[in-house]
Amino acid sequence: MTPPSLDIDALRTRLLAGDRAALARAITLAESKRADHRALARDLIDAVLPQTGQAIRVGITGVPGVGKSTTIDALGANLTAAGHKVAVLAVDPSSTRTGGSILGDKTRMARLALDPNAFIRPSPSSGTLGGVAAKTRETMLLCEAAGFDVILVETVGVGQSETAVADLTDFFLVLMLPGAGDELQGIKKGILELADMIAVNKADDGEAERRANAAAGEYRAALHILTPASATWTPPVVTISGFHNLRLDAMWDRVVDHRQKLTATGEIARKRREQDVKWMWALVHERLHQRLVGTPEVRKQTAEAEGRVAQGEASPAAGAAAIAELIGL
Repeated sequence: MTPPSLDIDALRTRLLAGDRAALARAITLAESKRADHRALARDLIDAVLPQTGQAIRVGITGVPGVGKSTTIDALGANLTAAGHKVAVLAVDPSSTRTGGSILGDKTRMARLALDPNAFIRPSPSSGTLGGVAAKTRETMLLCEAAGFDVILVETVGVGQSETAVADLTDFFLVLMLPGAGDELQGIKKGILELADMIAVNKADDGEAERRANAAAGEYRAALHILTPASATWTPPVVTISGFHNLRLDAMWDRVVDHRQKLTATGEIARKRREQDVKWMWALVHERLHQRLVGTPEVRKQTAEAEGRVAQGEASPAAGAAAIAELIGL
């Protein structure tokens, strides 16, 4: 029998009423590795699905040190002051060496952490991009069901996590630093192709603003040679200061403009349907992985196959075949 604390009907009622404790409990349920908890989370998400989908979903990335958290803190405070309810989901990549992750987002977003109309949830990815896609999407839907109408998904800004977050959101914002010459050398073409807007941060007065404007010109030139993902939208390049809360409202107006234009053409709805298919496959891959690590016997045989390959006693192809056979492939 399900304990009262995990009564899904009661949890659903509290969640839809905007109960923050219920939201936190629901997210913890969705992130659990226990099979019974995961089944309950699926039931809960299916039950609240009709109450989701109305929020503006924005992915935000940038190199470490670009000021993501500071900018999100200021932007989120502006939005809650304007009457929005803002959820910040921070994708925090777990250490591949220790399995730990740095979940310090509430200390880095001091204003939002104390704001009753904001909700911050760091989510360790457990080292798998599929985990990012599945768990962050489930968390996003639960936040929408609880009444949050703006979802900001922050990614660490390294590796392929940007693609995972872009596949979760409607709008992808890339934060950049002034100093375009050096910065442009290190930027991947793929990130530019994902961007719905580039914002050059730390554009304060004087020299910093001059450098930011110069950088913005470089990014506009770089974007100009790429084919936009949508015929309806040409990604703009803006200059902001998250620390001084400069031009963040104008930046948000671009996000709203994008939402209105692509909703009118049906592109937002089409993009979300495509994302649902990717979510489905992420869940399939996650289940296959769980089959490999789900029981002590399978883990033992997997380790033995790995050991034979490491010792040169079996080829990688033979090892893969042995592991695939364990899960019926």
